Amino acid sequence: MSKCAFLGLGVMGFPMAGHLVSKGHEVTVWNRTPAKAEDWASKHEGKAATTPEDAVAGAEYVCLCLGDDPDVEAVFDQIEGALANGAIVIDHTTASAGLARSLYERCAARGAHFVDAPISGGQAGAEAGRLTIMCGGDGEAMAKARPVMEAYGARITHIGESGAGQLAKSVNQICIAGIVQGLSEGIHFAESNGLDVAKVMEAISGGAAQSWQMENRWKTMVAREFEHGFAVDWMRKDLRIALKAAGESGARLPVTALVDQFYADVQAEGGQRWDTSSLVTRFDTSRKQ
Repeated sequence: MSKCAFLGLGVMGFPMAGHLVSKGHEVTVWNRTPAKAEDWASKHEGKAATTPEDAVAGAEYVCLCLGDDPDVEAVFDQIEGALANGAIVIDHTTASAGLARSLYERCAARGAHFVDAPISGGQAGAEAGRLTIMCGGDGEAMAKARPVMEAYGARITHIGESGAGQLAKSVNQICIAGIVQGLSEGIHFAESNGLDVAKVMEAISGGAAQSWQMENRWKTMVAREFEHGFAVDWMRKDLRIALKAAGESGARLPVTALVDQFYADVQAEGGQRWDTSSLVTRFDTSRKQ
């Protein structure tokens, strides 16, 4: 088994690091809030480090699960000099492809390797060890990183060269944005016409309209319960990254840009930490006006 460092213990990183221990890896964690790292260490057979540099000292694998480009850059600046020769950095943060390419080059200059490996599957997927992981990087690094990622990943796909994993994650978020908006409009339409939404969902969920969002979110959407799942703030961050990449490549994302502004409406109503399915609340606001 391998010596691993795991930096970032949010709702995703906390259980992911735990799965590494359960698979027999030696794990040292770090978190910006030290109490979170200590809490993790008290629940798993691992260690908590007080600095990122201490966490990665001697590590064969360094896993990152942070917030945004600036967070990844700040932590990487601290650990760069401590990376062991041949170490593999696996970045599970949803960040930009440009940053991935930059860190790939910086790792290569130190004799280390870098894999951008954003994840999908939410907190439930992280806790179950059933995440989808989209990867960019060299084939050799991927082959070495795969057994480690298999501790918490059920579907691991090597998309292409450095940055390709992050671009694939943008595709994922683009698709989700459109699906959630469509589901929100469908529920709003059913409610406005006095239909029994449960019966409507039973009727259509077995056909072409079926989706993960419908399967897992329609009940909480109808109940207007959003204190769970993937936060609107994080979705807007991801869509910002996607829209910026679209501008750089010439891709056109008119629906994505529109839904991004709809999420801005939800934020303005105080829903920054609500689940992304809270798009349906925009129709409640319109009825009040």
